[in-house]
Amino acid sequence: MKVLANDGISQAGISALENAGYTVLTDKIEQDQLIEEINTQDIGVLLVRSATTVRKDMIDACPGLKLIGRGGVGMDNIDVQYARDNGRTVINTPAASSQSVAELVMGHMLAVSRSLHDSYKNMEGGDFKSLKKKYGKGVELRGKKLAIVGFGRIGQSLASYAIGCGMDVTAVDLYTEPRSLDIKLGNGLSVNAEITPTNDMNAALTEADYISLHIPKQADGSAVIGEKEFAMMKDGVRLVNAARGGVIDEDALIQALNSGKVAGVALDVFENEPNPRVDLLAHEKIACTPHIGAATGEAQDRIGTELAETIIATFGKF
Repeated sequence: MKVLANDGISQAGISALENAGYTVLTDKIEQDQLIEEINTQDIGVLLVRSATTVRKDMIDACPGLKLIGRGGVGMDNIDVQYARDNGRTVINTPAASSQSVAELVMGHMLAVSRSLHDSYKNMEGGDFKSLKKKYGKGVELRGKKLAIVGFGRIGQSLASYAIGCGMDVTAVDLYTEPRSLDIKLGNGLSVNAEITPTNDMNAALTEADYISLHIPKQADGSAVIGEKEFAMMKDGVRLVNAARGGVIDEDALIQALNSGKVAGVALDVFENEPNPRVDLLAHEKIACTPHIGAATGEAQDRIGTELAETIIATFGKF
């Protein structure tokens, strides 16, 4: 069986599949040529990340396509239910990238707390004394309140890091049963912490010094954080979005930054990927990365291996 990893797959995943008798193709096929290529090459498995979309037209036009796999968590680029209703298997890797995304969020929280992103841009050729004054009003994470909106695997992993840094974590989730976290501290040490999420997002936003979003894009396309939500936040709040573009209303975000309501924002995702708004990229209070939450070597190895294991378990060896 042929597997097309259209957005790439780690060598660990390739090796596992090839050792089981699969043919793995990794050449990137452009979206408008994908249907023809799948049919011409008799592709049975299509693996994607966020760059490739798999919609109803492709599912209908590719009868030989048996399995669609998403290397990552969110599957909003796939018509999942339609595919399953039409006999296709759809899989993802919800746990493999949790640690990588959580670490990126921690890095972003540190960046917007100390203006690292902006000082990196301006050090070369800048006046050292004036820059020292400009960036000399940072804040610390320890003792601050972090609201994690969406308390799945990534949210829980972030909570472990944040608690380890001395932050006080409030979790917001639809499901409010207690979650037990096994927090690895290094040097062979660990500690258990129990967090009971709340479903009162407004209360959590009102009290938070930092807010990190880990929720899917809404089905109706509406933003979760807009003018109303910004208005209820503390002055000087800092936000991170490493979930999905569109979760934050970008117009309202710019207004909140310019008014001073929001002290800093970090964005790994944008409404108009891969062409985000220039005013977001240029804003001195916004730290930007190009949707790299899961982009570590360790995470990609886990993703590739998990995809391969699921494919082999589904179809067997050849």
